[in-house]
Amino acid sequence: MVETIKAFLFLMIVFTPNDVARAQPEGPGGRHMRAHTATVKKPVFFEPSNKRLDGSSQVHIKVSGGERIIKSNGIPDHLVGRFPNCGNPHTIAEQDHYFKTTTKPSINRWLKELEGGWAFGVAVNGVPFEPLAAEWYKGRPDSVWRYEALSGAIDLGADENQAHVQPGGKYHYHGLPHGLLTAMNVNEDRHSPIIGWAADGFPIYSLFGYSNKKNRSGGISEFKSSFRLKAGDRSGFFSPNGDHDGAFNYDYEFVEGLGYLDQCNGTNVTTPDFPEGTYAYFLTKDWPIIPRCFAGSPDFSFNSKGRGGPPGFGRGSKPVDCRKGPPGYGPPGEHRGPPSGHGHPRPPNR
Repeated sequence: MVETIKAFLFLMIVFTPNDVARAQPEGPGGRHMRAHTATVKKPVFFEPSNKRLDGSSQVHIKVSGGERIIKSNGIPDHLVGRFPNCGNPHTIAEQDHYFKTTTKPSINRWLKELEGGWAFGVAVNGVPFEPLAAEWYKGRPDSVWRYEALSGAIDLGADENQAHVQPGGKYHYHGLPHGLLTAMNVNEDRHSPIIGWAADGFPIYSLFGYSNKKNRSGGISEFKSSFRLKAGDRSGFFSPNGDHDGAFNYDYEFVEGLGYLDQCNGTNVTTPDFPEGTYAYFLTKDWPIIPRCFAGSPDFSFNSKGRGGPPGFGRGSKPVDCRKGPPGYGPPGEHRGPPSGHGHPRPPNR
């Protein structure tokens, strides 16, 4: 008993709180991961997108020599939410985005899963699509239990464009970019225009396409994903407790033929932009919303690993006291946007 007490006192002296912090797993860019323990999906409260940024959106798209070059300052061309806020301590800042895709993409035999540090694609306004959250259950990036960014299990401070800000000021979309979709008049009466380009060069559309995937003769339909929640409860040695409710990406499973789209939220279609046909991705209302894998080969310019990082306090951060402060900084649910009942995006405003 005496030896046990001595050993305990020795550990208390040798391992200081700073040592404990250093022992936490590290995520992208060497930042320490936050050890979340939430296991339940919750309604999402989006910060009202009613703020106009001082800077203007600048994006240049050029096609040359079989490549599409997209340069932008990362400033969206629509209203945004309040940043910093309780769930996100960062301020939107101009970026120096440079993306390159092939103009002649091809489908690979094997799908490439979207990984941390990669943007899936970039919107036509120059803002990246980055659906993955750099947040894991108990801070373990070596596990499959990555939090779904829009599940509400943890508050990431997203605005009504379902976007937020990384350290360094990069504004990026985790879900449906409602401000952009409204500006582009995306609605159920017409085929979606191209809203962005994936890293592998295929076009990105949103929600609506030809019902028969061939021409307008069959009318317009909302394209739905082929994913659903897994049945039963989570299992495994390090698994979070509870049912597969959508708090984590791994709570979902692909069922071929369940919806219009394949495992990468894409399909072979004819569109107004590609009358001869193309493979194309679609953003959907239900998970995964933004695709989580590539059918083709993504260009490495979409890999920003080491140039951004997970939500947390870092360069460009401003701590926010959520117990006090100006309107809009109250506890989650107070003075903020209306909740999405299931953590899923709302249809675009019409």
